[in-house]
Amino acid sequence: MSATFVHHRIDAAPRQWQAVADRIAADGARRIAEAGGQLYGAWRSQIGRPRDEVQAISVWPQGITAAAAERALLATGDDINAVTSEVLTPTLRPTDTVPPSRQGNYAFRWFAVPEPNWPEFLDLCAAAWPGFEGAYDSQVLGLWQATGDRTGAGPDEVTGAGLHGGVRSLLLTRRPNLAMWERSKLPEGAAEAAVRDKLSRRYDLCDWTVVSTATLLTAVDRADTAHWT
Repeated sequence: MSATFVHHRIDAAPRQWQAVADRIAADGARRIAEAGGQLYGAWRSQIGRPRDEVQAISVWPQGITAAAAERALLATGDDINAVTSEVLTPTLRPTDTVPPSRQGNYAFRWFAVPEPNWPEFLDLCAAAWPGFEGAYDSQVLGLWQATGDRTGAGPDEVTGAGLHGGVRSLLLTRRPNLAMWERSKLPEGAAEAAVRDKLSRRYDLCDWTVVSTATLLTAVDRADTAHWT
């Protein structure tokens, strides 16, 4: 697939994450559409990131720079402390630009993988995902490779940019809830154990990885109103 995706991380002012999220879903989505793109999704923090952080992904059929996508997403204001954006290209998934729509537990996992290990890393993902999705009522939305085009030149401890070499990538996975997150780490039976072995080998191939979870602000089935962080 030739579409370009851009990951955005917005540090909202204290207690302003909802107002910022509303602007992204309305004005941001409109500006992105006018520029030829699409708002793929917006998420609020659940576990592992600050309460007032919002993540978003925009998708652009014709390609775009991180800076241009960021300008389309969100105008600056007193309710925003900082925004960082990075261009991503799809690897094995996604194969289309249909946005996620179901509420759930979304895991944003960043990897830094030495280049010689990258082909095996991809092979393990491809082999493990069908069994993972079938066993745990979960969906792997995408595995994107970072291109290096990003706003901000400083080291980023969240994405590994400026800190880790090799191939950096973002894996986005949806589970129905946190209970299934825990369940997916504790295999039952030979088939689930085989899936876990592949995923464990994948982690052994990387130099660095970090994960946080979020819930989908742009879900169409239900809103998440819990106080997670």
